[in-house]
Amino acid sequence: MSSGSNLHAFFDYQDSLHPLDENLPLAEKLQFVHEVLRQRHDTVARVAIAIYDPKTDLLKTFVDSSGGATPLTNYQAKLSDSASLSAIRDEGTPRVVNDLEVFAGHGAEHSRRIAQHGYRSSYTMPMFLHGSFFGFVFFNAYEKGAFEPETLHDCNVFGHLIALVVGNDLDSFKTLLATIKTARQITHQRDCETGAHLDRMSRYSRLIARKLKQRGTYDFSDEFIEHVFVFSPLHDIGKIGIPDSVLLKPGKLDHDEFALMATHPTKGREIIDCMLDNFDLDRMPHVEILRNIAQFHHEAVNGSGYPDSLAGEAIPIEARIVAVADVFDALTSERPYKHAWSIDEAFADLRRLAGVKLDHDCVDALLDSRTDIEDIQRQFQEDTFG
Repeated sequence: MSSGSNLHAFFDYQDSLHPLDENLPLAEKLQFVHEVLRQRHDTVARVAIAIYDPKTDLLKTFVDSSGGATPLTNYQAKLSDSASLSAIRDEGTPRVVNDLEVFAGHGAEHSRRIAQHGYRSSYTMPMFLHGSFFGFVFFNAYEKGAFEPETLHDCNVFGHLIALVVGNDLDSFKTLLATIKTARQITHQRDCETGAHLDRMSRYSRLIARKLKQRGTYDFSDEFIEHVFVFSPLHDIGKIGIPDSVLLKPGKLDHDEFALMATHPTKGREIIDCMLDNFDLDRMPHVEILRNIAQFHHEAVNGSGYPDSLAGEAIPIEARIVAVADVFDALTSERPYKHAWSIDEAFADLRRLAGVKLDHDCVDALLDSRTDIEDIQRQFQEDTFG
């Protein structure tokens, strides 16, 4: 055989995992990995990822490759409530369950849902990034005893590959977010926006998005909801560019001062675009959510907002969500110029603003989440001395 034909044969080889190198959403990358795995082990019917929020001990569904109906979507639970998953995290080792009927009638809700959906065996791997735990990869099969040694070996390899892909995506976001947050913290030592405020309003944003999903108002993916949660604290990044004389003015702003303050959403979008360009992240999937939150969170559904006077559904839904979360936390937080309103007082004001300044569906979603709101307020109280 000639060297030319050998060369041709070499270049004819198809890389089945090449989509992992492309600019695709994580859900699509997971679908590709799952498909390659199923070519070797067709019993593996589902691969899913859940990520962990250490501040609240919440384990949250993120993406999966079930296709069609899925047993777990828009789901979260405290990791500490699951002894078996906590043990996997603490020991850093995977777990095989070759008969999920052991969870019938008891066990954590996620295990019961998986079994009720018809899955009969599972393999669970913890994911770590730089030595820190950040979630799990779950493999499920409809057959009992599906995870035999050869299948386990390949699931282990693919599980680590998935963890690297997910970790890389999250690491890129964390680098970007850490840089922006550091810039905010340095500059915003001069204003009254606290870390507790950002913790609360980001979780209010997630509450609203989850409730809208549960109600069927919007068909949000878990990945979208998580990105709203992660990006929402950066809504006011543009205030970095506002002078102290305006930002810290204790009284009402005059016309010129308000016009200057109203430039902060556009400045925020410009800062974020610069950051994305500097970190070569401008083509990262879902980054448009971050841009929209920064630029449009002060738009009003009646068109009276700024900077672009958008109205109704022309305002991206992520910005409408964050607007409600931000207003509610501002109302219920104590500031040098105001006392903290009660939840009932804030709810009354949100009802007044619904359909005028704020999105009616988003307001209703938050009003229907009182117990969760109270939990968030207890957990993320203001530091009186900070």
